[in-house]
Amino acid sequence: MKERRQYQWSYIFLITFVLTGCEVKRPSAVMSDTQMEDVLYDYHIAKAMGEGVPYNESYKKELYIESAFKKHGITQADFDSSMVWFARNPDVMTDIYKKVNEKLKAERDNINHLISLRSNTPKESLPGDSIDIWSWRPIYSLTGAPLSNKISFVFPADSNFKDRDTLRWQARFRFYNKGSLNNRCNLVMSMQIRYKNDTTVSSLKKVYRAGMENLTLHSDTLGGIKEVKGFIYYSTEEPDNTLKLIIDRITLMRYHAIDTLYHSKHDSISKKEIQLPSSDSTKRDSAMKRTNPLNQERERIRNRREADHAPVLKKNLKMEKR
Repeated sequence: MKERRQYQWSYIFLITFVLTGCEVKRPSAVMSDTQMEDVLYDYHIAKAMGEGVPYNESYKKELYIESAFKKHGITQADFDSSMVWFARNPDVMTDIYKKVNEKLKAERDNINHLISLRSNTPKESLPGDSIDIWSWRPIYSLTGAPLSNKISFVFPADSNFKDRDTLRWQARFRFYNKGSLNNRCNLVMSMQIRYKNDTTVSSLKKVYRAGMENLTLHSDTLGGIKEVKGFIYYSTEEPDNTLKLIIDRITLMRYHAIDTLYHSKHDSISKKEIQLPSSDSTKRDSAMKRTNPLNQERERIRNRREADHAPVLKKNLKMEKR
């Protein structure tokens, strides 16, 4: 019993020694995973900024990188020595770069969104069967006065658009202190799809009261989409443009078709059958009759009857000659 306990304790010590020996030992001078992640994030942003400088200002590349190191209180030598250790431990380095890439991607998407808002141009749409591709302001205020009476957009199609896509533009309309328009106001909502073959499909709606309004356009046979356009026009004859309009909850949904088109087969006759001469047609009909089992049986019965009556017919012929 005592020997058994000693054996168990020895086994436990052996496992502990193996697990301890397998742990990755990190020198004190090497940065932690979190610190290395933050440094690499700023380091790659500094590198990207340096790539855009002209040749005669190439000295700025080093300044960008030095500023990233200075932000985290390290030097180039500290960074290089840590990179040597991480390069010898690729599993740890891979996990760090996964997090760095996620941060860089999120920052890139945010920058693209800000650029699209500033230049009033949409960024590339996201993939998916049902996606809101609206990339402009989420809320507008129109007064009916010049320069404040229209919203318009142009969305060029990208690789995420597919044939037979459906577009639905929706917005909520609200009026200051009123629930509907009078005869002195005019509000129009319009959308147009232009296809690659230059065919256009459009829809226009007049809005008379507050609430949600939408326009939907789709086509099954026009092919790929080239661009999507739309506008909201508001005019009023009220004095001093007192009836102001608020437009919010704007979405431009794109839906991919998930079904398939059904193409029926056209009934047609072979050209050979249409242009067949009359003699060939007769031969064909006779050939079909010969190959028909019922016609073959009738032919055998007729031949048998003729064979049975042949002697009688010969005798009658002899009698007639006499």
